[in-house]
Amino acid sequence: MPIGDSEETIRLHVDESTYRVVVDPRRTVLDLLREQLEIFSVKKGCDHGQCGACTALVDGRRELTCLLLAVTCSGAEIITAAGLTGVGYRLQRALVECDGLQCGYCTPGQVCSAVGMLDEFTRRTPSNAADDVRADPEWTEKEIAERMSGNICRCGAYRGIRAAIRQAARNENTEAE
Repeated sequence: MPIGDSEETIRLHVDESTYRVVVDPRRTVLDLLREQLEIFSVKKGCDHGQCGACTALVDGRRELTCLLLAVTCSGAEIITAAGLTGVGYRLQRALVECDGLQCGYCTPGQVCSAVGMLDEFTRRTPSNAADDVRADPEWTEKEIAERMSGNICRCGAYRGIRAAIRQAARNENTEAE
């Protein structure tokens, strides 16, 4: 059988909806979402995993969907920026309040990555910015910048993005108390 003639049926749960789709084994999650499921809240930026515009949460972890093969995600729960609730919604509001967006193209990936980062922080997962990997992470500029380094903003709204993340984190901690 020539390459490309095989297809697989997979099942995905995306933003509160369940899909059963037939995909080419070489198709990425990004292309599946945009081209087959018509979910446009994930953006195609570089298509090489270097910009973060395509970031979504896959089973709770932030992933670059342009590098992720759809067949490897059969049964997965995928949340795009459009499907975020709770802290994701608060983060989106904080981005507006903190002037953390300009053209908006990178915003869905930034939001998903930040929600994943907030979860990592809650689980006390250390980053490369930590001086002592045994210590609890702290909300420093260096820490946030390191954790968000895979997401590029062409407009340079990083200061506002980091401020929005801190604001959403404060609100999350306040509501948890």
